Amino acid sequence: MILRRTLIVACTAVAAAAAMAGTPAAARNRAAGARPPRADLHLAPAHEQLAALRRRTVTSRALLEQTLAHIDRTNPGLGAVVTLDADGARAAADAADRHLAATGKPLGALHGLPMTLKDALETKGLRTTCGSPDLSDHVPDRDADTVARLRAAGAVIVGKTNVPVMCQDLQTSNPLFGTTRNPHDATKTAGGSSGGPAAAVAAGLTSLEVGSDLAGSLRLPAAYCGVYALRPSGGIVPTRGHIPRPPGWLTSSDMLTLGPIARDAEDLGLLLDVLAAPSPADSAAWRIDLPAPRRGRLAQYRVGVWQDDPYCHVDTDTRELLERVAALLRTAGATVDDTTRPVDLAGSDRLFQRLMYATASATAPDAGFAEDVAAADKIPADDPRGLFLHSRTMRHRDWLRANEEREELRGRWADYFATHDVLITPAAPTAAVDDQTDTPVPGRHITVDGVKRPYFDQTAWLNLAGHVSLPALVMPAGRTAAGLPLAVQIIGPYLADRTVVDLAGQLARRLPDPVRPPTATG
Repeated sequence: MILRRTLIVACTAVAAAAAMAGTPAAARNRAAGARPPRADLHLAPAHEQLAALRRRTVTSRALLEQTLAHIDRTNPGLGAVVTLDADGARAAADAADRHLAATGKPLGALHGLPMTLKDALETKGLRTTCGSPDLSDHVPDRDADTVARLRAAGAVIVGKTNVPVMCQDLQTSNPLFGTTRNPHDATKTAGGSSGGPAAAVAAGLTSLEVGSDLAGSLRLPAAYCGVYALRPSGGIVPTRGHIPRPPGWLTSSDMLTLGPIARDAEDLGLLLDVLAAPSPADSAAWRIDLPAPRRGRLAQYRVGVWQDDPYCHVDTDTRELLERVAALLRTAGATVDDTTRPVDLAGSDRLFQRLMYATASATAPDAGFAEDVAAADKIPADDPRGLFLHSRTMRHRDWLRANEEREELRGRWADYFATHDVLITPAAPTAAVDDQTDTPVPGRHITVDGVKRPYFDQTAWLNLAGHVSLPALVMPAGRTAAGLPLAVQIIGPYLADRTVVDLAGQLARRLPDPVRPPTATG
């Protein structure tokens, strides 16, 4: 209730003040001879907002006030924004406006742009909980490396968005802030762990977000909420300051990647340019210069389409979506191959799980880890029921061999991309599934064409890219009869991030019925 009252008091006052002609933002606009800003500019893609800021047809403060008022109207029923820093955002917006007025030059690529951040990224002076009661009072004294880059680019940090406890669920709910609901249907999950960020972008509370992805945590919520997300190539975005690992740790999982969430492909590329950089320790000598898209026109692309697989069957809606996308690509002149498969989905997913369970054990308490070791020793090595414990407690020699298997798998992907530019797959077996917050994880399931399936089947297709460092983009490409977004995944070669972004943008422009965020009325 404290957060709710804070949002109401702060944002209602904001909305009233912004409506008055005597506000500083309004006065600056009048003095500059500018027309009043679009009343719905806060719902526009980030590149449109930034263009207005640079043309000075809107001030950062005025755009911020629109954003805060929309959060006040929309967030109480959504539960996406969990910590709001209206005063800090106003100060940053005013500073951005003063800088532009004095110099005529923007602070950086994100000059004056209001945006929220996933509550897993440590943010200096702003409570960062990762949804955990143990961190309910955690206020970092240092920004995560990625947050520092956003501030240096001129972003105005408005607040933090919701996550499951320590980012460890495929839907978003925690004891501190409750459940984030899907903006398209409140009975459906927004996904996890970046459910708050994806819902905030879909509902117009922010035009850009930074999510994190180990096992689809960035891409699954984007698919369910009908927005765009990019898991960048492994290693090109610094991850220090992401929870988990615990606050203060300098390392993170070797499979974790931070990436952008946006309303269109162009904005993904915009934020990627800000995020992609060596770690601060390496920046004196290293630069990241991602190559241009492989092709100039959609007709030039060589596209693989993987519509379904016995290991993780998709539902009829999703299968038909992939068929329509393949037909659209053929009509546009692209070369489409819907027969070849770069890897074995089942084998790749098993290796992914082994490596994921291994990396997740780093912060386990000593006593708990000793219990896991003892339990694993009692399960035969070839017993499938021991996959979790055997992987979690594997010896370093076993990890080295699993890592060698990973490198062999990366080689098979490289061979595939010698003859294909991208691969398009399902993002998930279905559209957004029912919210199951009140059901313990062992009792959860999904339903695919009327058949109950394991809960974690939701991410099997997303796991294709996670352990082999490939860029993978999720985009909305259709909808169910009930209006839920349906998404596809575009996987590209290592470091071909601009290729998958380009293909997504070209494909989006040809979709007959683009999925729009559910915010048309503001």
